[in-house]
Amino acid sequence: MVFYASIVLIVICIMSSMRLLFTPSKIRGTRVSFENFLFLATIYATVMIGFGLMYLLLELNGLPVLNYSYESLGNNFFERLETGLYFSAVTLFSVGYGEIAPVGIGRFIAVSEALIGYTIPAAFVARTVLDREM
Repeated sequence: MVFYASIVLIVICIMSSMRLLFTPSKIRGTRVSFENFLFLATIYATVMIGFGLMYLLLELNGLPVLNYSYESLGNNFFERLETGLYFSAVTLFSVGYGEIAPVGIGRFIAVSEALIGYTIPAAFVARTVLDREM
């Protein structure tokens, strides 16, 4: 039960972060500002950590979502957490390096994360431009 509640909470946090990007409120300051940078960095961090925790929870629940091309991590929680966050960051910001590959439901999750990673910059630029025109 806690597993499913955790997954739902993570998805809600990711969706709330993404919703902030599409709300019609103005971003304060100039087009290029430290506040805008922090806003974008916070959205990226929320999405990256959320997906990283999702990979970790699925792995800990016995569902294989990541296939390692190097030695297995065993049951070390912190190594699994580090690997989940690393894979999440690499998937969010690029197409990956290849040493970790998603399997099973992990493929769908990784594609969803990559899609979000590609749309965040476009949505941020569009929002900034549209807010300036209002």
